[in-house]
Amino acid sequence: PGQLNQVFMNLLVNAIDALEEHRQSERKIHISTKKVGEEVEIRIRDNAGGIPAEVQEKLFNPFFTTKPVGKGTGLGLAIVHSIIVEKHGGRIHCQSTVNEGTEFILHLPLVPQEVHS
Repeated sequence: PGQLNQVFMNLLVNAIDALEEHRQSERKIHISTKKVGEEVEIRIRDNAGGIPAEVQEKLFNPFFTTKPVGKGTGLGLAIVHSIIVEKHGGRIHCQSTVNEGTEFILHLPLVPQEVHS
């Protein structure tokens, strides 16, 4: 549970930061879950400014950040990716449209997998 708490905290803090940066009149974060086969799908979506395609390609790279100096380390999404994929045998990807928003989609096995790290 502690690792997954870290995943959700990182994703939510990023969404909140994006919403604060792109001050829409109606800021939203939407979280949904559903069972898909033998997995749970978790979606975390915001309606902030979105992420350009060239940035999306680097999101999960260690030390990559779009935040100002002193604000981000560039490790948050790399840690999220490591926890979901390497520790829990899941998948994560990002869908984003500039000027509309960003959605992170996580798939985790319902039954814990034996994952080698």
